[in-house]
Formats: sequence, structure tokens, C-alpha cells
Amino acid sequence: MIKILVFFVTLLWHFQATAALTIEITEGVEGALPIAVVPFGWEGTGAQPGQDIAAIVDSDLSRSGRFRTLPANDMLARPHSDSEVEYRDWKVLGMENLVVGRIQPNGADGYLVRFQLFDVFKGAMLTGYSIPTTEGNLRTTAHRISDIIYETLTGEKGAFSTRIAYVESVPGSDGKNRVALRVADADGYNPQTILSSPDPIMSPAWSPDGLRLAYVSFVRGKPAIYVQQVFTGTRQQVAAYKGINGAPAWSPDGRQLALTLSKDGNPEIYVLNLASKGLRRLTEHYAIDTEPSWSPDGRHIVFTSDRGGKPQIYRVPVGGGGAERLTFEGSYNSRASYSPDGKSLTLVTQRGSDFRIGILQLGSRRLQVLSAGVLDESPSFAPNGNMIIYATKTGGRHELAAVSTDGKVRQRLALQGGGDVREPAWSPYTDFDRRYP
Repeated sequence: MIKILVFFVTLLWHFQATAALTIEITEGVEGALPIAVVPFGWEGTGAQPGQDIAAIVDSDLSRSGRFRTLPANDMLARPHSDSEVEYRDWKVLGMENLVVGRIQPNGADGYLVRFQLFDVFKGAMLTGYSIPTTEGNLRTTAHRISDIIYETLTGEKGAFSTRIAYVESVPGSDGKNRVALRVADADGYNPQTILSSPDPIMSPAWSPDGLRLAYVSFVRGKPAIYVQQVFTGTRQQVAAYKGINGAPAWSPDGRQLALTLSKDGNPEIYVLNLASKGLRRLTEHYAIDTEPSWSPDGRHIVFTSDRGGKPQIYRVPVGGGGAERLTFEGSYNSRASYSPDGKSLTLVTQRGSDFRIGILQLGSRRLQVLSAGVLDESPSFAPNGNMIIYATKTGGRHELAAVSTDGKVRQRLALQGGGDVREPAWSPYTDFDRRYP
């Protein structure tokens, strides 16, 4: 039976769009699962929808590196419902799974999208939904379908309907660079400008509810930390102390920020209560302590410190206490952040003269290098913990890349039309990303 899936989201963006990121798979999983996504049928009499849902789903699944999709031109048939499926057509092509669907009008400005996922060799439907949507939410609907298919076949949540934030630098008409904080879909489409400035913007961090971004902005040449509502643009300055105001990191409940401040001398880690504005110092050392990140259970904060001579990762209880060193392999480790399950950290690690993205298993303390660039930085976990997005430098240009946590899947995210992109941050799952019952 096809289930009914209702989306409650109509997000209104009030910001200028910009060039999209294009994603290229540079390395996928050997033996990826063969799947065919048949172009969806249109059952209306008027103009067809403005987005090709099947093509978006096909692209999502292919981009994950876990699936090998079948080109539409190679399909022997194009069924749109279970009654039209002939399993032998797909067995001949070596397909293990099949997605079919159809779209029909639903009210004055809406559509009803129906899709079904089949196991070809068992000859059985695995799942299916009817999804009310609108023209403006067709891409969102396609990403939700991709999430359903991904989770049904892998047992893991998909992250196709989430978003990424990043900082883009482009030359202005006056020859000076302008910097913008952007938010885009996880596939690079629908980029929106959250903030544009002639001054640097750094360290964007998503709130746990996915509705706010904390970041560092330089006002009149001085750093300050802001919290901004993503969909309204309303922002508030929360830290503008003397000296460094940097590296904001949200607590899991969204009520506090961990910060790097130098107002009392050298850089230390502080915790700011956003409601009361109360500030509590967490570290106290003559070395530089910076780049805090909260554990998912809210009990610890990891940070970068050179108190051992060179930058390494340390962990301190949120309630206060001594700091424990976590990294010992390599002479330089920095910019750590927790995986969603709290069992590992992604970080920047130096290998020779190169800076790579690594993953540290907290149980075994095993450090695995995942990337292969010269200058890789700013890693951020996907909310399902399966991929890590980061910034890299290629041919003198800064762009984004992503790698799976096992190192088997690699992606390159390049900005169309030039410009440098850095400081990526992957959004959490939010109330806007509820995918299905």
C-alpha cells in the first residue's frame, strides 16, 4: 500500500540567489547497488511540472556513491505504477531495484507525487508514498523521495534534503573582493545569500534546530560573533569583546555557545548563555585554546590547543576540570568536531607539508586520513554521519569536497562561474526535514 506523506514546509527566502555548486563524483563504492529510476509519468492536461523529479532522485542516489543508476535511454520499458512493471525487463539489465512514479494535479497550484520502490529479483514492492507538494517544493519533494529510498535500501538515514552553509569570496566591480555567507541544498542547488559584506566572514555554525547560523563577522576591522535567523535575516550580536571573538559552537540544546575569546589575555574557551548573556570561562592556560566543539550528549567540549608545543586536540568536561589530550599521532591536529553519534571526531591533520582531513575513533584512538589534498580544512559531518564536507585548494582556487567516513566515496563541489568557497558547515536534521512517518 502506498502511504500518504504530507510536507508542512513552505520556506520563504528573502535573499539574493547566486551561482550553484556543481557536484562531481570522483570516486564511488566498488560494487555499487544497481537501481533504475524511471522518468515519472504526468497525468495532467496542462503544462508539466517545472522540475524532473526522477532525474533529481537519480542524481541524488548516484551522487551518494552507493548506487549505480541506469540511464533512461537504456531502459527497455517505462512503467509508472506497479501494474505496469515487468520484472524480467529489469532483470535482463541487471537492475536489483526499480523506482517508478507518476505526478497528477492536486488543487489549483499543487501536485500529488506517487512513487514506488521495488525489489526486482524478489518481485515485491518495498515501499511507496503519495506526496502532496507544490511547484516551488518539487526539488524538496524529490530529495525526500531520495531519502526514503536510501534508508529503505541501506538501513541508514539519507541526507539529501539537508542543507550546507559556506562562505564565498568573489571579486566586486570595484576590484575588491566581497564575501558572502550562502546556504544551499545539499546537492548545491538553490543557493541563497544570507549575508554579504566587504569584510571577512568566518566559522558559520548551524544551530541544532537548523533555523539559525552563528558566525564571525569583522565590523570596522574587529571580529564579532553574530547569531542570525536563516529565513528572516534577523541577526543579533552576541559577542564583541576586546581582542579575539571566534569559533562559535552550539550546545546540543541550542541554548549556549562555546567561543574563543582573548578578552582576559591569551585565547581561551568560554561558554555563553544566549538567554542570560552569562559568560563562563572553561579553560585557563598560557597556551592558545581555540576551535571548540560540543559533544552530542552535551557533556564535553573538544578544542585545539598548542599547550603541548604544537596544535593538538584536547577534551574538557563542560562543567569544568582538567583537559585531556586526545591526539598523539602527527605533529599537527586541529579543527575537530564530533560525529552525530559521538563516537568519532573529524579533524585536520598534517602529513608532511600537506594538510588532510582525518577521522579519529574515540574508542581506539585510531586516526585515519581520508582526503588527499594539499590544503584541506574546515571538515563538517553530514547529519547521518556518513559523509564529511570540507574545503580544499585545487589549482590555486578554493572549493569544496566531500568524502565518506570510510574514505571510499569522494565528491568535488565546484562553484559555477568562478569564486572561492570555504568554511562549509552541513546542517542538522530539523523539523523541516521530517521525511516520513
